[in-house]
Amino acid sequence: MRLKCIVAASLAAVMATGVLAPLRGVSAEGFNGAEGMDRIQTAEKNRQRFLGDTRTSLAQTDPELAAMRERLVYGEIVERGTLDARQRALITLVALVAGQTLDEMKQHTEAALRVGATPLEIRESIYQCAPYVGFPRTESALRLVNEAFAEQGITLPLQAQGTVTEETRFRDGVAVQKKIFGEAIDKMHAAAAEGQRDIMVNYLSAFCFGDIYTRGGLDLKMRELLTFCMISALGGCEAQVRAHVQGNAAVGNSKQNLVDALAQLLPYIGFPRTLNALGCVNAVWQDS
Repeated sequence: MRLKCIVAASLAAVMATGVLAPLRGVSAEGFNGAEGMDRIQTAEKNRQRFLGDTRTSLAQTDPELAAMRERLVYGEIVERGTLDARQRALITLVALVAGQTLDEMKQHTEAALRVGATPLEIRESIYQCAPYVGFPRTESALRLVNEAFAEQGITLPLQAQGTVTEETRFRDGVAVQKKIFGEAIDKMHAAAAEGQRDIMVNYLSAFCFGDIYTRGGLDLKMRELLTFCMISALGGCEAQVRAHVQGNAAVGNSKQNLVDALAQLLPYIGFPRTLNALGCVNAVWQDS
């Protein structure tokens, strides 16, 4: 009896977030029969598009799990929604960085190149991770990205994309923060406690937004979408996820863009973190 109560309470909590609302009215038959056969064929087509002839070792040792993964990712998720293949590839890369699940980093770097992402876009997506997951995780992933670039004949280092100087990085960082979060930045700076201003004001504005967000190679919409994705992938960061839902709205990304980004993340981060982030999206963006 106690277990039934726990399950009921858990389902009620998920329903309260609005996460399950998009599933209302969907019949079980919609995922069976002929559509199942289409899913297998679609998965093979899209797997070739992203990965070419590359197969994971699991295809030999654990073919059932490999098939489940490929049919979900390439048979369903990449065929639906508002994101293009390039965006999906970059989202996948930052999810791998955030989770430090780097075994497939080179493979997905090659996939990103295959579907049209430029080396600069890939590199900048990895750089974007640094303020949110830390330098060690970012650098571990970047080494593998650079190995993939070298194997593809891409000359390193790539073209520099920094736009700030030591004198302008704080000012320019604050300007970008205000584009995303508005005048609330002034209030946050004013409210920063003595002894904490370096973190809340100097490092956040000058490093995260000055050094990183002002770089070339990616536009502000893509940087903010990737930030939302990597924070969602980390888990336990719901306050920051909600803030960056608002930030994405401010720079022109839609609610459906965020929902589709979370669908892309799901196979890499699992349901708990995906549903938590989706709850944040629905809580902030209640008008659609």
